[in-house]
Formats: sequence, structure tokens, C-alpha cells
Amino acid sequence: MLAQQLTQDLILVLERPDLRVIAGARRIALDPALQAPFRVGADGGVVLGAPCLASPGVASAFLRHALELARLLEIPSVDPVLAGLCAARTAALFRALDVAEGSRPPGAEWLADMAGDAPPTAARLGVVWGMLAPLQPATEAPADGFAALRALLAGLWPLLGPAEALMAEGGDARLAVDPATGLNHYGCSHRPRPWAVTFASSTASSLSERGFAGAEAARLRLVTEGMAGRGEAARAALVRELHARIAAYFHLADDEGVVLAPSGTDCELDALVLAALASGGHPVSNILLAPEETGSGVPLAAKGCHFANDTALGAQVRQGGLIDGFPADTMLLSVPLRGPDGALRPAGDVDRDCAVLARQARAAGRHVLLHRLDLSKTGLLAPGMAVLDGLMAWDGPPPDIVVDACQARLDPCRVRDYLDRGWMVMVTGSKFFTGPPFCGALLLPARVAARLADGRLPAGLAQYSHRGAWPDCPAGQVLPVGENIGLALRWSAALAEMTALQAIPRAVVRDRLDRFLTVVEQAIDASPDLARLPAPAPLRPPLADAWDARPTILSFFVRDPAAPGASFAPLSLEDARALYRWLNTDLSRLVPPEADRALAGLLCHVGQPVPLPHAGRADGLAGALRLSAGARLVSGEPSHDGLVPDRRMDREIGDALRVVAKIGLILRHWPAIAGAAPVQTYAPYPVMDADVKLPPCRSDPPA
Repeated sequence: MLAQQLTQDLILVLERPDLRVIAGARRIALDPALQAPFRVGADGGVVLGAPCLASPGVASAFLRHALELARLLEIPSVDPVLAGLCAARTAALFRALDVAEGSRPPGAEWLADMAGDAPPTAARLGVVWGMLAPLQPATEAPADGFAALRALLAGLWPLLGPAEALMAEGGDARLAVDPATGLNHYGCSHRPRPWAVTFASSTASSLSERGFAGAEAARLRLVTEGMAGRGEAARAALVRELHARIAAYFHLADDEGVVLAPSGTDCELDALVLAALASGGHPVSNILLAPEETGSGVPLAAKGCHFANDTALGAQVRQGGLIDGFPADTMLLSVPLRGPDGALRPAGDVDRDCAVLARQARAAGRHVLLHRLDLSKTGLLAPGMAVLDGLMAWDGPPPDIVVDACQARLDPCRVRDYLDRGWMVMVTGSKFFTGPPFCGALLLPARVAARLADGRLPAGLAQYSHRGAWPDCPAGQVLPVGENIGLALRWSAALAEMTALQAIPRAVVRDRLDRFLTVVEQAIDASPDLARLPAPAPLRPPLADAWDARPTILSFFVRDPAAPGASFAPLSLEDARALYRWLNTDLSRLVPPEADRALAGLLCHVGQPVPLPHAGRADGLAGALRLSAGARLVSGEPSHDGLVPDRRMDREIGDALRVVAKIGLILRHWPAIAGAAPVQTYAPYPVMDADVKLPPCRSDPPA
């Protein structure tokens, strides 16, 4: 992006990572004599006017509008009036996300019109166009009025908006951005946060510039095709392409299949459906491993019940109620991986329990759906392959096995091996791959995919999934036609990260993870404030240069600063959740001057606490935080461009050590911080104080 004769505030706006991605190499200049907020020239250049000098927050909104308009005007054969109206719709939604209420400039009366749930009337569009026309090269209003344009806009309306807004749709309430923080339920953003230290891939991550660019390219493609009247075909083509790219990544064959799902919990519903199709009318016994270490809604989904009060498609349902068409006699069984004291159970005991439950269910005339957990929230893998292979050797129809690999911390060759065994595999792009939350997929081996030719999906699944999410099959006719656009954009972002990881040789992946994990494990073990949970190495078949033979989730308890005595007592679950939020918060104004305020102000995003029993907490559950290695650690943040790999890894290791240091700082000042009850924010205080003026990426750690 070329910026000439710009003020320092505007230069900082131009350096925003989201706007930098969108602008690319486009020429941007400032003309203080221009009374309009901006003007897009016939050459595609953007000139910012005097209103952009008001504040960085207002300038960012004007710039986003200008960039959208410039891109749409470059589409061959586009109607420039339609381009102007479409750009205004995106700009209006961007302002709602980005600009504080008090920063909104006067005179932009069209904002409310273009931010509504439907396009304004044809007459009002004419008025809006009169306000927008001066922002672009001279264009005549349509001679026959705006009725035809309004009809086009009505079809385009759901696709028009910034990528970060569209990616928050088609999931559930946890994706909604809190206006007070700029973050969603997971403490992350659909915009890049390169100034934040992020090791939260066991839960969810904010997008990198790479992921944001992947989603933005998909969004612009849909808008471009939609403006040409090919929107329906473009949406279907994008989703088919996502199916193909996921299938190619995991080496699926033509007779296998991919089911797109907003989350791993939705994958659980889909796996139950497919198991029921093979049950021959027998009721299903669904055997879960450590449900407390999977998604919170999984036990409900495993019985065919609504796992929340809303679905990915916006249907309002009753949590816990049976989904229409799912059998009421599904039985949920579970096998714990930890004892009452939180200690790991012997692997042989877990395997034996799985085999006993499966055989008892079969003897009772039930069809078995058994899970292999690869891996849990704290990095556990069970049951062993030997017991699963033994169950598959039953006389008569074998059980169904589904591998919960939603953490995706395994080589694609492992996934291929599971499919070769005839097992379903759940994956997500949102954990290890560091894509945005709520992008899951269920991979189907050939023998399972074939069931979709004859069976019929439950009617209630139409509240959760579009037909386009499933392979083209007769069973899917009960589902509504269409696509989940938010899910498609989230997968587009995740696949950008997956592609980057795929380009790294397996041995290099292994070496970078080993280097990082070794140092960070030592730092956790050396800290008197932390107690690391043991995580056995995943027992998988040997694989040359395997990078997945070592745990990549480091789980640990944190010392309770209020606990008496010298023995280690961990934070309660409630206090661990508070610590998790405070790590992701600028605390620089809450610690005394003699404290390390730079460290206090650092935003650190880690994995959400896992509730676990602990002998030191007789009053309830403790909370184990998680610091995880994700794909971006290996492939590199785009904001790290220019650093040689060794220097980049030094930076990542330094950042992880600063997370440990900030935990110690918070414990030392716990009462003052707790009394202030700070909230997480998208950016540090210097940024928030300047509305949305953003600093450069985080600095190198001290040597």
C-alpha cells in the first residue's frame, strides 16, 4: 500500500492488518482540500479527503468503504451504480463493527438505510445514490429508476458485508462479537490481532492475515459473481470446492465423502445419523470417551438432542429436546479417562471398559457407535488400536467407529489410515490449524458414504444443515437447498492455513514443534506458580519424521495465591477462567508503577480452562489452562515475514515465556486486578484509546 503525504494517524490506519490485506498495492493519497470523505478515481486509486482527518476511527471506516468501492468498480462489465450501492452496504456494516457511536460522522444519512435487514425501497435507493455518487467517477443514475437494481440487491443482500461480519454467521451465539470487547465468546476475533500473543489453538484462534485473506478472497468472489447474476451458482461452486480441497488434504478417494459442519458437536450429530442408517432398525448405543474433555454439548448431540437453544441456521430450539427424526432409544455410554482425583486411568482399564460396553450393547441387540478420541482437550488418546481392531473382527455387522480428531493434531496420513479401516473421522479447521472457530467436517469412508444412497436423513437435521454441506445424495433431499456462507468463509480461512502448513516438510514441522515444546515445557516445570499435567505421548503406529508423536497441548494448573500453606493448591475453575480472561487483557493501568507494565499490557490468548478434579481443591473443580502449539507456529505468521526461521522461532518461544511471566505478574497483583474486574479487548489500551488506531506488530522479545 503506497501512502503519500499522509498524517501519522492516517498512516497508522493504513497499517491496520485487516485494511492492509484488503488494500494490497492500491495507491492511496490524501487531499485535505477534498471535502468529500474520499474519492475513487478512474484508475482505481483512492484519494482521502478532509473528513478523514477527524479521527482514526472515522478514517478507517471511510477507507474501508473506499477500498470496497474501488475493488467492485474494477469488475469487468459491472454496473457502477450497483457497485456503489453494494460497497455502501459493506461500509455500513463495517461501521457498525468498527466505529464507536460517538465517532460516527454527521451527514452520512444513508448508513441506516444500507445497514438494514433488507434493501431500502427503490425510491429511497435513488436518494441514497445521490449521496454516494460523488465518491466515484461520474456515473448517471439509471433512466428507468431503481426498481431493477433493488431486485438485484435483494438477492445480494446476505452476501454484502465485511468478511469479519459474515464469518460470525452460520454458527451459534458464541460467534457473536461483544461490542464492549471486540471479541467473541472464545476471546478471539475474525480480524487479525498480530500484536497479541496467541497459543490458544486447543480452543480457538483469531485469524492471521493469511486466514483473513483467504476468507476475503472467497467473499469477493461471491459478491463478484452475485453482481453478475450468478450468485446461486457461485455459492454452490464455492462449497463444492471446499469439499474437494478438504478431501484432497486428507487424501480421500472418489467414493468417500465430506460433510461440512459448523462445529465438532454438529459432527457428532452427523455421525449418529450415519450410524443409525446402518443399524438395521436396532437402537444405537453411543460410547463416548471422556465427554468432559470434548465439547460441552457433545453428550446431548450424542443422544440426538438439541445441544443449545439455537442452531447454526438460526433455528430456535429447546436445549436437551430430541431432534425430530432422531430415535428416542439412543443410549449414551461413557468411559472416563481420569479417576475421581484427576489422575489418568491406566490405558488397559480404559480399553477393557470400551470392549465390555460394546459387547454388552451388542448382546442386548443394539448397534454400537464407538468413539476413538484423538485427541482430548488435554491431549489424551484412547482407546488403543488393538481393542478397536478386535471389535471390528466381530462375526456379523461390525460396530461403527468414529474418530474424534477435532483437535486435528495428527498427520493426514493417520486420517487416511482411519478411513482405510472404514472409520468416520471428525476434523476441524479451527483448532491445530488455527482457522476461525466453528468450521468442522466429518470425513466418510466408502462403506459409510454408500449409506447416503438409500437412507434418509432425519427431518430435524434441516434445522442444522443445508443440502450443500453433504455429498450429493438422495438422503439429503430432506435438507434445505443452499449453503452456509459463514461456514464457507471460515473454511476458506482455515484452508489457507492448512495449505501453508502442507508446504512445510514433515521433518521441519517435527523439528520446529520439538524445539518450541522442549523449551516451554521446561519453563512451565521451572515455575513455582505452575504444575504441568502429564500427557503421555500419543500411541500411534511409527511414521517417518512423524511430528504428531509428541503432545502439542501443554496443560497446567496455576497456584492459587490465596491458598494457605506451602503445598500447591490450584486455582478454582472460576478463578482459572478469570485468569484466562485477564491474560487476554491490557492490565497495564491496574498494576503499580514499579511493576512491569509492558508485560501487564501484553495480550496473551491461551486455551480455555478445562474443569478437572485436584487433590488440592476439596471445595470443587480446579481449572487447567492450556498453552498449545498450532500450525502457524510452524508455517509462520504473515506478520513475521522477513524473519529467518530460527529468529522467528526464537520470537515464538520468547512470547510463550512471556505468557508464563504474565501469569506470575497477575498472581502477585491478584487482589487489585480482581477488584477492577477488567474485560478482554481486541487491542491494547493505546489502540482502544485512539478508537481503532493500531500499533505495529508485537516487538521482539528481549534477548
